[in-house]
Amino acid sequence: MRAHSSNISRLIFAVLLGCFGSAFTQTAPPKMKMTTPIPPSITTPDSVDTPIGTLKFVDGFPDDDTVQKVYDNLDFSRGVQAFMSGMPGTSLVGMRTGFEKLGAINSTILIFENLLDSKSLFLTGNTDSVYFSTWLNLKDGPLVVEAPPKVLAFLDDSWFQYVTDIGNAGPDKGQGGKYLVLPPGYKGEVPEGYFVARSRTYNLWLMGRGFKVNGDLKPGVESLRKNLRIYPLAQAKNPPETKFINGSGVELNTVHANDFSYFEELNEVVQEEPSEALDPERLGLFASIGIEKGKPFEPDARMKKILTEAAAVGNATSRAILFRTRMKEASYYPGSAWITTFVGGNYEFLSQPGVRNLDARTLFHYYATGITPAMAMKMVGIGSQYAAAFVDAEGKPLDGSKTYKIHLPPNIPAKDFWSFVVYDNQTRSMLQTDEQFPSIGSQTKGIVVNPDSSVDVWFGPTAPQGHEANWVQTVPGKGWNVLLRLYGPLQPWFDKTWKPGEFELVN
Repeated sequence: MRAHSSNISRLIFAVLLGCFGSAFTQTAPPKMKMTTPIPPSITTPDSVDTPIGTLKFVDGFPDDDTVQKVYDNLDFSRGVQAFMSGMPGTSLVGMRTGFEKLGAINSTILIFENLLDSKSLFLTGNTDSVYFSTWLNLKDGPLVVEAPPKVLAFLDDSWFQYVTDIGNAGPDKGQGGKYLVLPPGYKGEVPEGYFVARSRTYNLWLMGRGFKVNGDLKPGVESLRKNLRIYPLAQAKNPPETKFINGSGVELNTVHANDFSYFEELNEVVQEEPSEALDPERLGLFASIGIEKGKPFEPDARMKKILTEAAAVGNATSRAILFRTRMKEASYYPGSAWITTFVGGNYEFLSQPGVRNLDARTLFHYYATGITPAMAMKMVGIGSQYAAAFVDAEGKPLDGSKTYKIHLPPNIPAKDFWSFVVYDNQTRSMLQTDEQFPSIGSQTKGIVVNPDSSVDVWFGPTAPQGHEANWVQTVPGKGWNVLLRLYGPLQPWFDKTWKPGEFELVN
């Protein structure tokens, strides 16, 4: 009878708890034989004020309103993290979408015969070299890439993970050669005579640069058209023709979305690629918001609203990390606007072995494309180095309605050449002005070099009188930023005995 009465009491308590939630006040429990002092640090108060509202509990049990708040917050916070952690994949989904519209896949190559200009939206593309690029798909088996001599190129997989360098920084050492690209889990025969690259994903991005010869584009373009070939290994004895599409002056968007459709782009790469291609932690993060391989991504109205807000906050956070970075190690010089895009000096964004610098990864992928050790390594006289600036000498955002001057001291440390390219803060692509190329550099015809080999450059909406040759146009009402590129960087750049000036406001 006593047990029956106890069960009835528990039932009544459960009903009251369900009906009234935190409004139900439980009396203090009696002291029992086994009762010991409980440290307050391991208990939960009945009411806790937090940034997501007041959270209420009955002896540690959350009420219905609290459960809803914390789950909404959990889904939102995971959505924000998924936005930033998934960016390497969505960036290349944006690239592939653009390329597919032009038909630049496998044996059809996009080549910028007259250089890349501002009509195409590419994250921080340059106006200095002859870009060639295509999207590779290994679903039907291995592909052969015949590389021309004297190029800088690389392959990245669908998650923007490095696969191999090709050309000057690759195993062919700039002499040209045949590369065999194998799909995930390939068990077939691997013939001799190839530089072999194994991909963790079925889709890859090939990106490369040819160069001017004595200021002339034509030799580099002709070499690419003559020597660059892509075809299936199965057709190696009788390769099909490799086709080229001139991308110069073409309106093309390759930039990922910043709204809810970002998560749809993320779902694309999750569905298409083997789960083994990415770490379980990030795939688990994506699965927690409904993006999981083999399952439809169909968020209900509540979840779609949360993810829409998460995309907005993830985008804002990415912009803060890029434009107003708090990473001290990103700065090239104390008190300077110039920062590195490869924070930590390695292409894997590791702050130490086994530890990922998450903000460094976000900064790079929100701003740029192309993962290869050659872009991050110290190689005196070889490859290229990059420095970005988003603010003027007073720390204020660069304003397209104002005029700025920057001084590059004597003996600019670039064996080959240097350049400035101006980018739109919105698209992180070339600023669209009246000029085809929003850039200037040592290869610019007519640029004025001071007698001591220093150079002064002006940026503004109109050319300052007497300095037209050293001027880059900006647009009133548009924010902008700039990349300084050094091709064949010399020791003074690495030891920081040479330092570029800051953007000084002229008017």
